[in-house]
Amino acid sequence: MIHPTAIVDPSARIGAGVAIGAYSIVGADVEIGDGTSVGPHVVIEGRTRIGRDNRIFQFASLGAAPQDKKFAGEASELVIGDRNHIREFVTMHRGTAGGGGATRVGDDNWFLAYSHVAHDCRVGNHCVFSNNATIAGHVEVGDHVIASGFVGVHQFCRIGAHAFIGMGVLLSGDVPPFLMVAADADTQGRPRGINSEGLKRRGFDAERIAAIKRAYRTIYVGGTPLSEARARLAEQARDSTDVAQMLAFIEASERALAR
Repeated sequence: MIHPTAIVDPSARIGAGVAIGAYSIVGADVEIGDGTSVGPHVVIEGRTRIGRDNRIFQFASLGAAPQDKKFAGEASELVIGDRNHIREFVTMHRGTAGGGGATRVGDDNWFLAYSHVAHDCRVGNHCVFSNNATIAGHVEVGDHVIASGFVGVHQFCRIGAHAFIGMGVLLSGDVPPFLMVAADADTQGRPRGINSEGLKRRGFDAERIAAIKRAYRTIYVGGTPLSEARARLAEQARDSTDVAQMLAFIEASERALAR
């Protein structure tokens, strides 16, 4: 299943049923799990661990050294889970010592052409990165997040589960779970309600969605100071695990919320 023009280091660990296309390069510290397909002209290097049944398309670059001036060649890794689709010209870089030494990507994600995952990022499961969506170093992305085309996320930001980030948005603050974010005239991302349609598609019933909407209004409508909004959320969280998730996200934020 390995094309004769591919260059695969003898030390690389290649699972059963792995296909590697023409002119691809796989380095010495790479591990590729069973059933994964690697297209032509792909470069996988560094300490990179890839799980099962992934599809990696032509010209992707995985596991290269991080684009961080502080990186001094220390041991670091890229860890990718199972059943991910990684399309043309996608780039994912290894971690740094200052960020825990690893970049981690979960399962069942779709990374469309030219999307980028920088050093020390954490990406959950079932996410979609549309064309040219880019996250800078140390960004955390929860499960079921959709980043539309040409989204750019500032380093150290966090995006909560089930959030939807609209086309061309530039994010410089944290986005709590369940929110929908769109761009202003200056392309800065601003909250525009909750991701109701996405939540319905994932089985959230009307009661759960109503509780999330109340929490959103508490945070973003009426100009309530954040300290007061957090107190109100704590009351609402008694009857809603989703609101409790939003509150926990806000309390853990080290950056300002996108507002």
